[in-house]
Amino acid sequence: MNYIRRLLAIWIAKATIIISKILGKKGSSAPGDIALKIYPDILSELSSKVKKEILIVCGTNGKTTTNNMLYSLFKESGYRVVCNRVGANMLGGVTTAFIDAATLWGTLDADYACLEVDEASAVRIFDHLSPSKIIINNLFRDQLDRYGEIDITIRLLDKALEKAPKAQLILNGDDPLTARFGYNTKRTCYYFGIEDDVNMSLNEIKEGRFCTFCGKELKYNYYHYSQLGDFYCESCGFKRPKLDFKAVDVNLEDGLHFSIEHHGSISSFNIQYKGFYNIYNILASVSAAVLSSIDIDSTGDILDHYTPQIGRMETFNLGKPVILNLSKNPAGFNQAISTFLQDNRPKDVLIVINDNEQDGTDISWIWDVDFERMAVPNISKYVLSGIRKEDVAVRLKYAGIPTPLVTTEDNIKSALLDLIKGSGEVCYVLVNYTALFHTQKVLKSLERSRKWKTITKNRR
Repeated sequence: MNYIRRLLAIWIAKATIIISKILGKKGSSAPGDIALKIYPDILSELSSKVKKEILIVCGTNGKTTTNNMLYSLFKESGYRVVCNRVGANMLGGVTTAFIDAATLWGTLDADYACLEVDEASAVRIFDHLSPSKIIINNLFRDQLDRYGEIDITIRLLDKALEKAPKAQLILNGDDPLTARFGYNTKRTCYYFGIEDDVNMSLNEIKEGRFCTFCGKELKYNYYHYSQLGDFYCESCGFKRPKLDFKAVDVNLEDGLHFSIEHHGSISSFNIQYKGFYNIYNILASVSAAVLSSIDIDSTGDILDHYTPQIGRMETFNLGKPVILNLSKNPAGFNQAISTFLQDNRPKDVLIVINDNEQDGTDISWIWDVDFERMAVPNISKYVLSGIRKEDVAVRLKYAGIPTPLVTTEDNIKSALLDLIKGSGEVCYVLVNYTALFHTQKVLKSLERSRKWKTITKNRR
């Protein structure tokens, strides 16, 4: 009877995946939810067939990028890998990834599984599978109505880790909120971070301002952004741990250029990505891959050919470059702003903010974004869209951005057409979660059409 239910769960889930894609939907979570209702042990049984290791990626920002980089490192090294590549990181999404990789008869031929996991969902997911390694990239405030303050997320992860006592931890040593998981534990822990002071520090709110052990304010020899940097506590001695994988000789001109030092050896990376924060994503994925037997000297070439996922500084050609980036919390927005301010070309900016359930209905976080830095001469137009565009307009007014430069549009396509009419040589589009896929779809449609050619011609 169990065998029949198992096959039924797989067949119906696979059919749902196909139908969802035909209808233009992602089909990344619902099929797994359906399968679990038919046969609750489906994920446990499929995950047990992974031959080598199951690696989990957690953290507020960069989960999808890190996980997909890790997937590429394994796949390009000749391994068979299960991965929830589109970022469906709750129980249904993880289950869908395994069912999609399985045959119709429920067999699974996989060496590794690379799984992005939502911090609040990890407790449930770890009831169904046993991870070998858990990467925690960073912890920032995100979706305040769902997670609450950051200490709630920490407690959720503590509970999840209790269910995976044998898992090794790969932690961002520059983040005091992440590094604390490696203290007072018998687990094997590895740390990655940026060794050099690269003069990136900003006057922004630190999420982990106080020591999680004694409550005293942390001090820094230097910091990179938010609470990430070379921290220490004068009261209890908590400090940045010794880094096992450290980025050195960082150069941000025309891409990301740095070396990773590990066990005394140094490997160079010259990668054409935008965004300083991507160094952490690269460090996390390389650390996990190397600890799982991948040669570090091969990782640079593989990652240099890696294609970023949807909305991770994704570029479209609409007569000029239009760059789409997911920015869903203060830390993410501030890093996106830092990235496009490094681009010296005249530019125009579109910001799309929704407050749907998946975004978090509390958008008070926009007041912690350093929009004041966007009040610069080489930005000539600010277009706002999304459900909470008027709230963003008020925030920009208080940031000192001249009101005549700001326009609002209800419709995303109209907002994008208004954006590319501007005088900038490049456009940046910053969106939060539920705006991402629709905005990308419209951008792809415009890229295929000829309408923008008329617009840019008239602009000249």
